[in-house]
Amino acid sequence: MATTAGGPGSWSENILQYFLRNNQITTEDGAQITWYHAANHKAQMNEALKSTAHMIEADVLLPSEGSDHGQPIMAHPPETSSDNTLQEWLTEVTKSNKGIKLDFKSLAAVEPAMMLLENVKKHLKRPVWINADILPGPNGNSRVVDAKPFIDTVTSFFPDVTFSLGWTTGWHPEKVNEGYSWTMVKEMECICNELSQPVTFPVRAALVRQSCSQFLWLLKKSNRYSLTIWTGKNDNYSIEDLLCIRDYFDKKQVFYDILEPQNCEFKQAIGIKVNL
Repeated sequence: MATTAGGPGSWSENILQYFLRNNQITTEDGAQITWYHAANHKAQMNEALKSTAHMIEADVLLPSEGSDHGQPIMAHPPETSSDNTLQEWLTEVTKSNKGIKLDFKSLAAVEPAMMLLENVKKHLKRPVWINADILPGPNGNSRVVDAKPFIDTVTSFFPDVTFSLGWTTGWHPEKVNEGYSWTMVKEMECICNELSQPVTFPVRAALVRQSCSQFLWLLKKSNRYSLTIWTGKNDNYSIEDLLCIRDYFDKKQVFYDILEPQNCEFKQAIGIKVNL
């Protein structure tokens, strides 16, 4: 089933259409979207809000029992504490015009987070992405978030949200790193073809080039689908890998949430001005 993205200001609105409509990008090209990653602590959140980034990504978890009365906080494992609760984070971010992506590593944080999001929904007329790794991927050894209760809980609050659904992955500098297999990609399509919302698939840059056929097949399954290319801090991949991805896929269907200095080099290689 293929449906178009939601209307202006809805959480399922295509981010290219949203930022184009607001004159923040000049063309429907996923490489024009800029990201601020791990805006969890107050210092990073404030830096992200002052930055030129279009989308702010942050991680939500429930702290260990007994602290903050079970209030969701902004932290990425192995961290288990933060100077920022989700409630405080949302209060600040809703004052900006930036899109948001919230990443969940466990099911426990999802429902309390959705309740807090519901309180600010009328102030968030912009793209909202909800992310979790729901399937094991190449070299993946971290725990997946159980797909059905995750999707059902989010959808019960927000049927028009954009999902970001990924695979757990690992990357080893001294080994041959295999890409995403047909089994992994087909399992994901099995889950997502039941949905009506837009879905972006976060995929690891160092593992995509060897999986282009699989992802080309996946993206052809629905016009609701896109890829978000991300990178691990110590991953070894080349700008040529990114350029190969760019040549292989429709520019409207691929976003690049990649780290410096590769992000700057990549943008320069494809002729996109970088705001430093």
